[in-house]
Amino acid sequence: MVVALDDAKRSAIAMKLADMKTIQELLIQNEEQFLKEINDKEIADRFRKMLEDDRKNKGVLETVNVQYGIQAEPEKTVTEMINKVRQLMQGSELSLYEKVFQHELLKHQQVMSGLTIHKAAQKVGVDVMMAIGPLNTVNFENRAHQEQLKGILEILGVRELTGQDADQGIWGRVQDAMAALSGVVGSAVTQSSDKSDMNIQDVIRLDHNKINTLFTELLASNNPQKIQEYFGQIYKDLSAHAVAEEEVVYPRVRSFYGASDTQELYDEQADMKRRLEEIKAIDPSSSQFKDKIRQLMDVVGDHIRQEESTMFAAIRNNLSSDESEQLATQFKAAKQRIQEKAAK
Repeated sequence: MVVALDDAKRSAIAMKLADMKTIQELLIQNEEQFLKEINDKEIADRFRKMLEDDRKNKGVLETVNVQYGIQAEPEKTVTEMINKVRQLMQGSELSLYEKVFQHELLKHQQVMSGLTIHKAAQKVGVDVMMAIGPLNTVNFENRAHQEQLKGILEILGVRELTGQDADQGIWGRVQDAMAALSGVVGSAVTQSSDKSDMNIQDVIRLDHNKINTLFTELLASNNPQKIQEYFGQIYKDLSAHAVAEEEVVYPRVRSFYGASDTQELYDEQADMKRRLEEIKAIDPSSSQFKDKIRQLMDVVGDHIRQEESTMFAAIRNNLSSDESEQLATQFKAAKQRIQEKAAK
């Protein structure tokens, strides 16, 4: 039996990620509704851009959940809260100001959840930090959205109370706050904000980086239990990654990457799977365990170099941005299905 790094801390982070994904879906629904209700062009334009960001960030959160490798359901209390807020948003009990106020609270919750996950990951493991790296983009944009929502709330609140427009200097203050925020945390952004989602190269590279980190952590450890756990995570991650590539990516690239080069990728992964099974049968405390890991690492390294050089170049030259992002979505869906099946 393969023992992976599914301890309580990692499972707790997985649940928090599931919470964020569920709340993200509600944020998108809210913003779609606001666009139907709001007549103010400037406010509508800001919500339209916010909606664009949030749809993209839903894809980023899906990537992080799959990359993390531990599937979880949202907390019951979060699900109940979301259902109550959704009812209020769809009803007539709240004014537009009150609905946007509730929306800003949800944004605040996303910000704090994202920052908490980031800080927790620093305590749990380097591989977790690698897996959640794209979350930095979501955290940054949610902080920026909060500043915009404060401006929107000020305008809507003044109108609701007085029937008049608020000071037009509001948006200037909002922009200043966003600029200051960008100066503080902008360097943490790992993904260009004008992309609609991560492309297939981004997603595969994330997998590669995480695997390399796990190899490094395993080889640096002298604790047989930890070594076994790191190998278990490598086994799970490489297996899911390989099957998803073979189901989704390789058939798609074969026509322009070439039958011979594509077959070489299949063959390399077959060798990798064979080595994984061989290592699984070896005692982690034995002297040959790490030798076999190093050999596997060499095989995986060669495979990664081929994918990230020639295959990625072929994808860039033959697929549009939309096609590459669509392929990423299909890859993530396949990988999640494989992970869920393996967890049963």
